[in-house]
Amino acid sequence: MKALVIGGTGPTGPHIVNGLIERGYETAILHRGTHDSDLIPQHVERIIGDPHFRETLSEALGDRRFDVIVATYGRIRYVAEIVAEHTDRLITVGGSPGYRGTRQPDLLFPWGLQVPLPETAPQVETEEEFRFGYLARVSEKTVMAQHDASAYIATHLRYPLIYGPRQLVPMEWRVMRRIMDGRTFIVLPDDGHILFSRGYAVNMAHAVLLAVDKPDASGGKIYNTADVHQFTLGQWAEVVAHAMGAELTCVGIPGDYAYPARELVIGRTEMHHQLFDIHAIRADLGYTDIVQPSEGLAETVRWYRDNPPNMPEEFEADLRAHYKTEDELAELDRAYRARLAAVQHVSRPYRHPYAHPKKPNEKQDHRKR
Repeated sequence: MKALVIGGTGPTGPHIVNGLIERGYETAILHRGTHDSDLIPQHVERIIGDPHFRETLSEALGDRRFDVIVATYGRIRYVAEIVAEHTDRLITVGGSPGYRGTRQPDLLFPWGLQVPLPETAPQVETEEEFRFGYLARVSEKTVMAQHDASAYIATHLRYPLIYGPRQLVPMEWRVMRRIMDGRTFIVLPDDGHILFSRGYAVNMAHAVLLAVDKPDASGGKIYNTADVHQFTLGQWAEVVAHAMGAELTCVGIPGDYAYPARELVIGRTEMHHQLFDIHAIRADLGYTDIVQPSEGLAETVRWYRDNPPNMPEEFEADLRAHYKTEDELAELDRAYRARLAAVQHVSRPYRHPYAHPKKPNEKQDHRKR
């Protein structure tokens, strides 16, 4: 059996490649050649080609055929067309931008995405609405159209925000650097209660491999993927800090004004829940977390501690500016909470509304219920 992984060198790729090898596949990867991974055995063929364009992808594939192709990279709408001549089984990986409202929650009523968000939720309708999201939707439709035309058996998986070693720009590092710089608090939107789906790289590779193992169950379907156990943004920051042997106090600011925290969410704009419903992949394929997310996140932190990422040039300047903003927001928060604490209010202990009689056949109990 032969398998090809298009991409393969990112956070999930090596785990997919090695999982295919363990299943007996003679496995190759196709990528642009700009990155590699020491987790991928040397005997794995490296096919150099650009999967963003029809002509370069077709040239790289030549006359090769594979029993299964897993595409985690490139322009999926082009991949879906070209590989029809090269395989009978295609598994593609995308993300969430095709959902209507991920970047523009005001387009939905009520405001914001459904929680949790099912695969059948509304999609971006036009290119004018959100071009990147619309093209993601086009890619999914192209994959499924090829499946419906019997070009191959297709499955598409929507990845959440992936965490784990070897991310190009890891979100965790933004929290880790605060701790390394001696910061004792972090400003988060709405007391850190926002829910945002994440997936540990090993767990998400496991989801892909379940689709490989079960073509009859997964063929022709689109699945959300994410860890079963999800953290709020505040819990996520708490786990990161704990793995660093530190504590960070959450300073909760209304989402519109928690400016530094925009670096911690996709799109860096709206602060709203983006929580995937993963019932379908759990029911169809038996997905569950093979690594507990708390341990996966801790391992991620340990890896970046030992292998600091090469962040963009503006990262340091932006972080210093964020610290100044956070200090001002924290001072406003302290003053505001002091005023809130002075507001007079009535507080009575909760008592449930149902009667709790002490004697048989009483019409009312001792609280006149």
